[in-house]
Amino acid sequence: MGKIKKKFSQGASKTYITRNRALKKLQIGLSDFRRLCILKGIYPVEPRNRKKANKGSTTLTTFYYAKDIQLLLSEPLMNKLREHKIFLRRLKHAIGKQDLTKAKTLENNRPQYTLDHLVIERYPTFAEALRDMDDALCMVFLFATMPAKGSINSKAIEDCRRLSSEFMHYVIHTHSLRKVFLSIKGIYYQADVQGQPLTWVVPYQFNQHVPQEVDFKVMGTFLEFYRTLLGFVNYRLYTSINLSYPPKIDQRMDDSAAGLGSLQI
Repeated sequence: MGKIKKKFSQGASKTYITRNRALKKLQIGLSDFRRLCILKGIYPVEPRNRKKANKGSTTLTTFYYAKDIQLLLSEPLMNKLREHKIFLRRLKHAIGKQDLTKAKTLENNRPQYTLDHLVIERYPTFAEALRDMDDALCMVFLFATMPAKGSINSKAIEDCRRLSSEFMHYVIHTHSLRKVFLSIKGIYYQADVQGQPLTWVVPYQFNQHVPQEVDFKVMGTFLEFYRTLLGFVNYRLYTSINLSYPPKIDQRMDDSAAGLGSLQI
């Protein structure tokens, strides 16, 4: 007599996992889970049979591949997020106790992390990174024109302006621009970068109205990864044509709003 198989031990219920079960497995909050999924490139999926995938339940929920959630268990960034959460709790406690000395010490030792390993993991080759650059360029050029207020980080905006200027300088230097189109949304550009067509939109240089209903926390997570990605791409593009990276900036011309003219090769 063969071994009796346990119900829901294989098939769709084993392939997929609900978001609530994933949170319990990873022992993190919903905001950190969303952040990790965005940075790792993990997105919800739709199983063919939701009832089987949810172990017989018909409750509406979000599904992920179980193997993707398993990979998150060994992600080094999870420990960094936990350290950052502990740091915020300690900082809040020190400020509440009006212990400014301890708060300043904690702020000086704020946990730091990088996303370099995620870029290398998601894009093993440079060609794959170029094929996925359209969204990154649109996001970076959008935030480069945004005002620094509210939940929008001023350092991120300055970084976006620098990265966008460096990329545009490469396009100009290599004569890679192929098409330009003016629309109500902004200026559409298309460039041929090492045989790969890249298309992105640049908003007009008007005063930007920041809508309140937009979740800038989610957009900020995407932007954080795209800034790292564009930094890698810019470095590779500059070194491929024997230019030093990052290019030097003439501070006097930059203060006079020279734009791309302030970059020195």
